[in-house]
Order: sequence, then structure tokens, then C-alpha cells
Amino acid sequence: MHSPFPLYDADALRLLEARGTASSDGDAFALMARAGQASWRRVLKHWPQAQRIAVVCGPGNNGGDGYVLARHAQESGRNVQVVSLLPPATPLARRACDEYLAAGGRIVEAPEGLQGAELIVDALFGIGLSREPDAATAALIETINAHPAPVLALDVPSGLDARSGSAPGTAIVADRTLQFIARHRGLRTGVAMDHVGELELATLDLPMSSFDGIAPAASAYRHDALHGFFPLRPRDSHKGRNGHVLCIGGDAGSGGAVMLAADAALHCGAGLVSVATRPAHVPALLARRPEAMAHGIDDVEQLTHLLERADVIAIGPGVGQGAWGQALFDLVLACAKPRVFDADALNLLAQSPRRLNECDVMTPHPGEAARLLGIATVDVQRDRFAAANALRERYGAQVVLKGAGSIVASPEAVPAVICAGNPGMAVGGMGDLLTGCIAALLAQGFAPRDAAIAGALLHASAGDAAARVDGERGLLPSDLLPWLRRLANPMRR
Repeated sequence: MHSPFPLYDADALRLLEARGTASSDGDAFALMARAGQASWRRVLKHWPQAQRIAVVCGPGNNGGDGYVLARHAQESGRNVQVVSLLPPATPLARRACDEYLAAGGRIVEAPEGLQGAELIVDALFGIGLSREPDAATAALIETINAHPAPVLALDVPSGLDARSGSAPGTAIVADRTLQFIARHRGLRTGVAMDHVGELELATLDLPMSSFDGIAPAASAYRHDALHGFFPLRPRDSHKGRNGHVLCIGGDAGSGGAVMLAADAALHCGAGLVSVATRPAHVPALLARRPEAMAHGIDDVEQLTHLLERADVIAIGPGVGQGAWGQALFDLVLACAKPRVFDADALNLLAQSPRRLNECDVMTPHPGEAARLLGIATVDVQRDRFAAANALRERYGAQVVLKGAGSIVASPEAVPAVICAGNPGMAVGGMGDLLTGCIAALLAQGFAPRDAAIAGALLHASAGDAAARVDGERGLLPSDLLPWLRRLANPMRR
């Protein structure tokens, strides 16, 4: 079984760096030397044929790492040039620069130093940058991004805010990013996903004791963590043991949404799935999925006995914001059973905010999150961790903030980041599947946080598996259904 791996924020990384210096008998340059050497090893591993290398160095210690790399490249006989807008400004960076120059290296101005480069190393800014780059630096970053050579970013692609993963201005688009000491929380979600390329880690040989007392800022879950959530079922299982999900939604013109949620709940192992929808949608739903128990709802009172029979309620897919959807939503709010809120159920909640239960799960996309918080969508994306935590604090439920690097925020726990999924999943109906996934896991007895994490990870991993077959563009929610079932089932010996 593979466990989640820890992610750290900038404050923790600075403390770890200080402890790394202490473990080197107080020699801070020893740590920089290891970072530069580790970077050079990555160059040799991934681009062994590159002879013309441009290393773009900033004035701080990230630039110092670049100078060390450049010295190794110079001593190996490569044609290396350091491109710098400003001279080194820290003692460590100055020492690294002096050693590079003493080895015969040279510093040139941009963009001349980038001409003919077969590899560009980005060592402009490290984890400390949280502002927009100035005009000259922004122009250099844009020149690098337009260059045909691959880019290796050291620690963080310059221009990204390592705390949040946002880009206040222009930022480097790297092919690979080599993180130092520990993995950065901000590089796993949001706009950062379009800048980091392949992520790697160089621990710089810090002893494990350096991490004592430093709590991770988040936990990252990859697809290989899935089977830790899905034990084998007992041989004497029966449908009642695997829970009864009630999916509510499908106002006029939106019947497909609740059908997808019901399909996902069945494929993820719910023992029974009922659907409350408009009467006009019942024939199509039964034709598509006879295993679902479809009920046409005209009068809200018809929903009462269905709520009593169900173990978990999933409301939102296609429910609308009209009188019909509002009446169903109000009835569900009075129900004490575990609930999953998505789509228009979240929009209705935003119109009349109230605190939910800790056993409930909310699954907003950034636009819905913005309405729930009363802020702009751009503010949600500027700091997705802060937005997810704000939703958790305001509404009291488990929160799955969807998007690139979905974030699960839970009471009394660090956020979980889902390191799976792909752009092909940006299509209508994918969120409806997620609603059904999480509801099915709650019905099978998963703890609310586990249901939110496992459901989001299962959903994203199924999307990746389906995209590997025929590609991302044109991926449909229904393409994920067989993969949901396969990935939720560990092999029986």
C-alpha cells in the first residue's frame, strides 16, 4: 500500500533549510553546493547531450544554486553562460558566483546569452517570491518561455508563489522542476500545474531528524494510494451492508446529470441507488440504468419517504434553482443523514448560507466556491488552499474544491491534494460523477474525510485511465464508469 506524501509551506522549508545548515556544522554554503550538484546531476540524467547551457541566475540564493550548477557544467567542458540581470546580493550567492568565474565562467546579458542554448536553467527566484516580477525580469521570463530549448527550474519556476501556486504576473513554464529538501505545497494545484512540468525532489541528504516537530502543510495523494482505501469485501456481503444512496436532481432539461450521479454510485459499489427526479426523466433513466430505482417527483412530499429509506443523500446534479429544486433542497437541509452537495445545491446554499454537518461533503468548482464565499473566482484561484479552508470554516462540512490539483479540506486535518486528473475532465457531467462516487463511499461506511479523499482520487484516477486509452480531448463522463469499478476493486488473492 502506498501512503500519501507530505507537502510543506515556505515557512517550514526555511526552517528545514536552517536545520540543514546546522547539520552541516553551520556551513550554509555546503547546502548550496549540494543543491547545485544535485541540479547538475539532473541535467546529466535528462539532457546528457546538451552542450550549450544557459543558466539564468537571480541575485539571491536561488541564483547561487544556479552558479554552482554552472561551475559544474563549465568544469565538465560544456559551453555554459550565466545570464544575469543583477549581481549576486547575498554572501552565499557571491561566493558561488566567484567560484564559477574562477573556473573560467562568464556572465552575459539577456537575451544574447540565450541564443543557441540547448538547455535553459531557471535560477532566478526561489520560494520567497510573492510579488509580480518587475518589467525587466518579466521580459526575460517571456523570452525564456518563447525559447525552443527545454527548461529546468530550480526549486520553483520563477514567478510562481510557492505558498499558493498562483502566478502574480508572468512565470516560467518549465519542463522539469527540481525541488530542494521537501516537496512544496503550492506546486501541486491551480495555475502552478501549467508551469512546473515534471516534479522531482532532491533531499540534499538532510537527516530525518531535521523534520522533527515540523508538521506538513498538506498531504498529497497519487493514484497508487487508492488501494489503501478499498479493502476486500467480506464473502457474506449483501446489498444492505453496502448502503442505499438517494440521488436528487434532474429538473426539466437536466435529467442526464442525475443519471450520471446514479451511474457513478452504482459503479462505485453502493448496494442500492434510488433517484428522485422529474417524472419525464424516469423512462430514459430506467432504459439507461435499470439497476437504479427511479421515482418521479412532482410534489415535494413525495420525497419524504425516499429520504427515510436512504442512508446517504446526494443532491444537486441538474436540480436547478427554481421552485422545484428549492423545495427539494429545503427538505434535504432538514435531514440529518450524510449528504453530498453539488452543483445547484451549492448555488442554493450560497443564496441562503447555513452551517452543515461534519458528515456532509461539498464539491464546489472555483465558480461555486466564489459564490459560497462571496468573493471573485480569481480570488479563489489566487490561493486555493485558503479558499478551501475558508469554505470548511464557514460551512463546517468536508470540502472538495475541484480543479487542477483538487483540494480536500476537513475539520481538524491538514488539506489533502489530489495528484491525479487531466484537462480532458473539464467537461459537463464530470462533477456529477464525483457526487455519485463520494455518496457511494459514504453509504459503504467510509468516514466522511476518507470518502471525500478516496472519491476524488478514484474519480481523477479513472479520468487518467480513460484518457490513456483514447486521449484527453473528447473524454466523456461515461467513459470513466468502467474504470471507476476497476480501480475501486483490489485484487483478491
